[in-house]
Amino acid sequence: MSATPNWSDEQLIQAIANDNMEAVNEFYRRHENRVYRYALSKLGDSFAAADVLNDVMLEVWRCSAKFEGRAKVTTWLLGIAHNKILDLWRKQGAREFTEVDENMVDESESTNPEKVNAAASDGKLLRQCMAKLKEEHREILHLIFFEELGFTEIANIMQVPEGTVKSRAFHARAQMKIQLTRAMRAA
Repeated sequence: MSATPNWSDEQLIQAIANDNMEAVNEFYRRHENRVYRYALSKLGDSFAAADVLNDVMLEVWRCSAKFEGRAKVTTWLLGIAHNKILDLWRKQGAREFTEVDENMVDESESTNPEKVNAAASDGKLLRQCMAKLKEEHREILHLIFFEELGFTEIANIMQVPEGTVKSRAFHARAQMKIQLTRAMRAA
């Protein structure tokens, strides 16, 4: 039986576990952009993101028989990507892991919500502001807004408690508001 675009992700994983190369190709085609965007958002390097994408897809092929279906396939997939990125950072030895400052103060002044919304709709400005955030803030915002994942799924991907995800999301949004406010003042 050949893989088709109509197969669910779970069916593709099962077919991959049975060495169906058409399923591998379909799964790659279906998920390559998501994994690449996620890796690029964390690494900021297109070559490293492409390497992570390939490592992730190889891991999917190797571990497809172990997929138990306790999480959505996309959650499992981004969890693999998260771990591959951490592995890369460990190899590089250049990453410092920090926790969110729970006492962070919102330094922004009151702004016109219409201006902030207009700034948010400007993709270039949004990317510039996100680049100024801490890594854990960028990751949370990417998973929430671009991957449209919920807190539980993000907690599974990042292997942290859901409360930590909620806290980081709160602080990430606050920092993003500060960056957008500053950008609006400079404009």
